[in-house]
Amino acid sequence: MPRYLCLIFLLIHFVAYSQQDQAQTFVKGIYGNPERVLKAGYDFEDLGVNAVFVRRSSLNQPFYSQAKMQGSKVFVEFPTLNGKGYVEDHPDAWPINEKGVPAQPADWFMGVCPTDPGFKAYRVEQLRELLHDYLVDGVFLDYLHWHAQFETDQPILPETCFCNRCISLFETERGVQIPGGDNAEKAKWILANQESAWRNWRNGILNSWVEDMGKILREIQPKALLGAFYCAWFPEDHDGALYRTLGIDVPALAAGVDVLAPMLFHRMYGRPVSWAGDYLEWLDKIVDSPRPLVWPIVQAHDKPGTVSPEEFLEALREGSRTPASGIMMFSEQSLLENPEKIKVMQDFYRDLQAP
Repeated sequence: MPRYLCLIFLLIHFVAYSQQDQAQTFVKGIYGNPERVLKAGYDFEDLGVNAVFVRRSSLNQPFYSQAKMQGSKVFVEFPTLNGKGYVEDHPDAWPINEKGVPAQPADWFMGVCPTDPGFKAYRVEQLRELLHDYLVDGVFLDYLHWHAQFETDQPILPETCFCNRCISLFETERGVQIPGGDNAEKAKWILANQESAWRNWRNGILNSWVEDMGKILREIQPKALLGAFYCAWFPEDHDGALYRTLGIDVPALAAGVDVLAPMLFHRMYGRPVSWAGDYLEWLDKIVDSPRPLVWPIVQAHDKPGTVSPEEFLEALREGSRTPASGIMMFSEQSLLENPEKIKVMQDFYRDLQAP
């Protein structure tokens, strides 16, 4: 065999082997602003980290280049339906509650009306700009829910959105004729007479965001993965609020993304650490094939209370159970505030192998 053919054969074999090895590598990540970890003198490879999940607002070219040089994949968090900073200047995008008035901020979170075309155009422009500036390994949609606050054991669950636009779209798309009256009267009628159709329509709006963002990602960077951070409640929790209020149907979401990233924040949800493993066991049963990758995000953050290094280790163990093929932790701040947690993560990530 000529020498150049041998070289080509070896190259093809190397690429195939590398792709196979890459597919089997367990993703071990840090979420938040991982650049702070580097500035504190740490090295991703030494920590066992092979992926960073960086907030869009924290991404910059020097960090991107440094992370890549240290062998890390770069995934970007995209604040999809976080309306804070937008709705204040665009009242048409402010979510309206069942009383026909603007919904109050849900603690620190301010959502948006997902049907507002101006906001949709705003996010589309931001996503296109991101994908033209950086060759990313994936984009993870965050705040993918109707206006609410679920990162607490006492969630804030308003009924939204009953703006004129949403009511009109629901009427048209579902073939429903809503009796006259003001927005509050129409909301009351919908919830009394068309609640099931209303909840289903709201879930469809959420799924359309996933579909539209995915199309843009595939158009510009077809090899990049589309992921989704989402509230990891069981369907029956909080009187069915996962679907009823947040608008999330997990099997439908799984069908639209490459990676599911359930937010296994046990302390925030007021759950024991073992609950994270219980959730993954449930997820393994309800998501049909072909199933997306599952890369949970677990809590190291000291709120509420304190997550000890031992508790953090248990969260990592529970969060990496089947069907997980990756894991990440929230957030870099908690690591830097307690170096013992850095050692816990380093030892766990170094020992963690592909399933």
